[in-house]
Amino acid sequence: MSTRTGTASKFIGVTAAAALALTACGGGDDAAENGDEAEAGGTVTLGIIPSWTDGLSMAYLWQGILEGEGYDVEIEEINDAAPLYTGVAQGDIDVYPSAWPEVTHAEYMDEYGDDLEDLGAYYEGAVLTLAVPEYTEIDSIAELADNAEDFNGQVIGIEPGSGHMGVTANDVFPTYGLDENFELVESSTAAMLTELGSAIDDEEDIVVTLWRPFYAYGNFDLKDLEDPEGALGEPETLNFIANSEFSSEFPEVAEWMGSFTLSDEEYAELEDMMVNEYADNEEEAAQAWMEDNADMIDSLKE
Repeated sequence: MSTRTGTASKFIGVTAAAALALTACGGGDDAAENGDEAEAGGTVTLGIIPSWTDGLSMAYLWQGILEGEGYDVEIEEINDAAPLYTGVAQGDIDVYPSAWPEVTHAEYMDEYGDDLEDLGAYYEGAVLTLAVPEYTEIDSIAELADNAEDFNGQVIGIEPGSGHMGVTANDVFPTYGLDENFELVESSTAAMLTELGSAIDDEEDIVVTLWRPFYAYGNFDLKDLEDPEGALGEPETLNFIANSEFSSEFPEVAEWMGSFTLSDEEYAELEDMMVNEYADNEEEAAQAWMEDNADMIDSLKE
C-alpha cells in the first residue's frame, strides 16, 4: 500500500521488448470509427492511493506496458480507499491495479458488488501487520495491553478510510483489549513512516500499522507482532479490480492483467526500483523493470 507524483503522467520511453511482446491490434482511426475501442487503443484510467507503493508500482508498470501497445493511460491519485472504490464502481476510474479485496477492502467489494469486476490476482500472500522496531522487547499483540506506557498509549495508523484502520479498530483492538489503554492514531502512510523513522533514530518503542509486501521492511529493521487470535485476518491476494464494463470495453487489457503474476522476488525488485533506486522517477523505474523482465512481458500474450 508509499508518496509519489501527480496524476495522468505519461510513460513515453517504453522498451522495444515490451512493444514487441504485447502485439495488440493496431490503433487505426477506422477501428475507432467502427467502435472497436480495444483495437483502436483508447484511454485506460488507473486509480491509486499514491502513498501505497503496491498500487503505485503496478500503475506505472502497466502504464508502460499499455502505452507501448497504443493505449493512452491516465493515473488518477486519490488519497483514500473509499472514494477510489467509488470511482471504479461509477466508471470514472477503469481499474484499481492493486486492490486488497478479500480482507482489507472486503467492505468495499461487498458495497459495490455488481459494479466491480475482479480481473484476477497478481500476488499471493499479502497480509496486514502491526509492526515494531526489531529492538522492541515484546513479540505479540497480546502483550501490548500490559505495555501501553512504552508506546505512549498509541498505535500509529495510516489513512482513516483504509481497510487496515477498520480492521485494527473493529477487530484487533477489542480482541486484544486495547480499547482502554491505546488510541489508534489516524494519520497518513507518509506521516506514519516519518514517525517510525524518528522513533528508530531515537531508539524508542513504537507500534505502527504495516502490511506485506511493503518496502518499509527493507528500509527499517522491523518485526511483525504475532497475532495469535488471527484478528488481522488471513493472508490475501492483491488483485486488479475493474469497473464492471471494463472487460467488454478493453478485452485484451483485461486478459493481460488476468494472466499477470509476480513472485516475491519480482515484486521486491519492482517496488525497490520504484521507491529507492529510481525514487521520484516512476516512468524510468518501470522501463528498467520491463527491460530486466522482458520474458514476463513476452508471456502475457502467449
